Amino acid sequence: MKKKFTKYKDTESFLFKQLPMFQRVGSKAFKKDLKNIKALDRYLKHPHRSYDTIHIAGTNGKGSTSFFLASILSELGYKVGLYTSPHYKDYRERIKVNGQMISKSYVKSFVNKLIEDNILSGDLRPSFFEITVAMAFSYFRQEKVDIAVIETGLGGRLDSTNIIQPKISVITNIGMDHTNFLGNTLRSIAKEKAGIIKKNTPVVIGRRQKETHPVFSQKANKMNANMTYANKSSRLLTEAILSNFPDYQKENILTALSTIKKLAIRPTETQIKNALTEGLRDWGFLGRYMNISDHPKIIFDSAHNIDGIRTLMHQIGKEWYDDLHIVIAMVGDKDQSPIIKLLPRDANYYVSQAKIPRAMHRDKLAQLLLTNGLSVTSYTTVPRAFAAAKRKASASDLVLVAGSIFTVAELV
Repeated sequence: MKKKFTKYKDTESFLFKQLPMFQRVGSKAFKKDLKNIKALDRYLKHPHRSYDTIHIAGTNGKGSTSFFLASILSELGYKVGLYTSPHYKDYRERIKVNGQMISKSYVKSFVNKLIEDNILSGDLRPSFFEITVAMAFSYFRQEKVDIAVIETGLGGRLDSTNIIQPKISVITNIGMDHTNFLGNTLRSIAKEKAGIIKKNTPVVIGRRQKETHPVFSQKANKMNANMTYANKSSRLLTEAILSNFPDYQKENILTALSTIKKLAIRPTETQIKNALTEGLRDWGFLGRYMNISDHPKIIFDSAHNIDGIRTLMHQIGKEWYDDLHIVIAMVGDKDQSPIIKLLPRDANYYVSQAKIPRAMHRDKLAQLLLTNGLSVTSYTTVPRAFAAAKRKASASDLVLVAGSIFTVAELV
């Protein structure tokens, strides 16, 4: 392939359609070694060695923790790179420096350079994730960041980001997700996440869990990595700050603050407040218990696995409302029955499907909900389902949009 791209949209379309991407197509995007990303890293002359990094893995909370860390470090005056996945509206959300998305021109020039050097058509043929990770690392070098916060995509041990030697590793809570890749027990999943623990590198664990503690402890001892659990409180975390977040985010904020402390950085209470309010908005923090309106109350949340849905429903249970309306669409390449069993029985459900190949057909999802005794109406698109929920909701009701990142992405 030698034809270069002259327009950004064509470059973006190429990345999405020509290269496997787990979020869109599922298991065929999963690679079982780091051979490709290491080769691509050599080709780029190891850009991630030009700046410090923080590496974050986990089942739930790793994205939020990444944003919290990036915002705090930026507030403290560091030039910060942030790599996260997936994105909601724009591919460039995955790669940011001080809250600003990577430029369209850089994306285009980076891909064209790979084409020019036969990287995409030769023996290497890197995947979507490998290209995106390499692009992020290269862009952060160009922008001369002081530190980059790097979120893993899937797992940890075999994730494309796991070629870095971070200043500190962070692992948030462990739950049951991607079991076809990572194993069907918390211990096996933890073992994959523990793959980011590096030799002589401190690691902060967000939550102490009896099933995963032995796994993390053993790996940390083997790597001579000082392991600590996140603090359960902080003098910097006031009620004024916490009032901006659902209860479950306290753990992720404390994990971020524990990581900052481990880096021997001492922010003030004002700096933390600024970072977790205006700072987060500047970084484009989306999809985590987003309060869209109050009359009716409308909440967007990207919860999509058992732990995420359980936590979300616990939080919804603390809200005041008359009737609950849930707009829901889910992916179809994993068993959603355990999640559906967690959904409230007294809600009105507006079922649809996101515009991705992995989406569960709305008829199948509707049948699953009906089988569980739930009240269901099906709609052809997520926006139509959302519009119907808003029409039927009174000012004292609550409308929740959930089920997958892609469901929320169609509405933000």
